[in-house]
Amino acid sequence: MYKVSEIAPDVYRISVFVKEYNLQFNHFLIRDEEPLLYHAGMRLMFPEVLAAVRELLDPASIRWIGFSHFEMDECGALNEWLQIAPQAQAVCSDICGIINMADYAIRPARLLPAPERLQTGKYAYRLIATPHVPHGWDASVLFEETNKTLLCSDLFHQNGNCAAITDHDILGAHRQSMLEYEKGPLLEYTPYSPNTAKLLQTLAELQPKTLAVMHGSSFMGNCAQALLDLDGVMKELWGQPGYSTLKAGPQLVA
Repeated sequence: MYKVSEIAPDVYRISVFVKEYNLQFNHFLIRDEEPLLYHAGMRLMFPEVLAAVRELLDPASIRWIGFSHFEMDECGALNEWLQIAPQAQAVCSDICGIINMADYAIRPARLLPAPERLQTGKYAYRLIATPHVPHGWDASVLFEETNKTLLCSDLFHQNGNCAAITDHDILGAHRQSMLEYEKGPLLEYTPYSPNTAKLLQTLAELQPKTLAVMHGSSFMGNCAQALLDLDGVMKELWGQPGYSTLKAGPQLVA
């Protein structure tokens, strides 16, 4: 069953909790002259997310569908949305457009290189390319400039059926969730590279007011500091040289 919550002005979080995974899958619908849906979601979840969207607006009016990277919960149902909304286009990074959307999407995607803005009415968006953060060469995030909402995909992932939004610490829950994943097949969630800290610093400099998180609670506290502190957590988990003590057994890491 889905749950709809307004986490920022005109930003609606559509959350589907999957008990078997102990995980929320969050989709964000921004109401404007040209509505934008961030995260197309999985194809199997499409009927449920579609029902939630119908509570907020006519799905056929959706104009833009954004996502971070090519993954089933990010854009698996993209073509289903493109068929429901005849004027809709995917909006993504250059790399994603070249290596994924050129063949996957049933209509051409709108590529949004810097410094271009996407104007949807009263709101404007910037796409920030973030290769391999959280993961994938094609990764990016989308920043809504008026209300300063950062649609940040898998960054700050938290397991569990979490509150829609919080001003309390989410880094502790994120770290614990990643430690749980290190014990199973979903280990090494995010590659840590020399560019990771620089990319998170770039996002912090945007001074977002809300972090719209795909898995777990969104955040409305000191977002810039949370992004800077996220680097420390990621470096601890995945960036230390030598033998990692965080995994189930000793493993040599670069």
